[in-house]
Amino acid sequence: MRVTLAVASGDGDEAGASEDLYEWLRQDPDVRPFVRREVPAAPEDGAMGALGELVSLLLAPGGPTAAIGAAVVVWLQGRRGNQTVTLTLPDGTQVVVSSEKVRGLTAEGASELAERVAAALQQERREQQERQEGRPGSRAADGDGPRAAEGGSSGAAG
Repeated sequence: MRVTLAVASGDGDEAGASEDLYEWLRQDPDVRPFVRREVPAAPEDGAMGALGELVSLLLAPGGPTAAIGAAVVVWLQGRRGNQTVTLTLPDGTQVVVSSEKVRGLTAEGASELAERVAAALQQERREQQERQEGRPGSRAADGDGPRAAEGGSSGAAG
């Protein structure tokens, strides 16, 4: 499963923030094997410009979703200024976490938010497996569209 992480920075330095997040994730030995850099394709004609560099996670079954959720939350808590990390799942669902909302979280609140990010990643992986196996009840079989973004009051916004 491929998950992309895009960083929006309040100071406009998305490339620097993406690089910093990439390096942060690479420091975790549980996450390091799954982290890749990704340069988006050139913008379409008439578009304002290309997005900054993306961080891509290639998660195999049993991948470190809890470690990824925790790493993103802790990285945001340590950033100055406003930062937003958007995790885009293969079905188009986006999990958005903003430093503006996580900086002041207690350890318990940060842990709960990391668990919610991990749960969103795990849910997508389960649904992807079901689609590949052709199980009844999977979204592919049901023909449902993308889910609403994960979010709530403890630091994630949708």
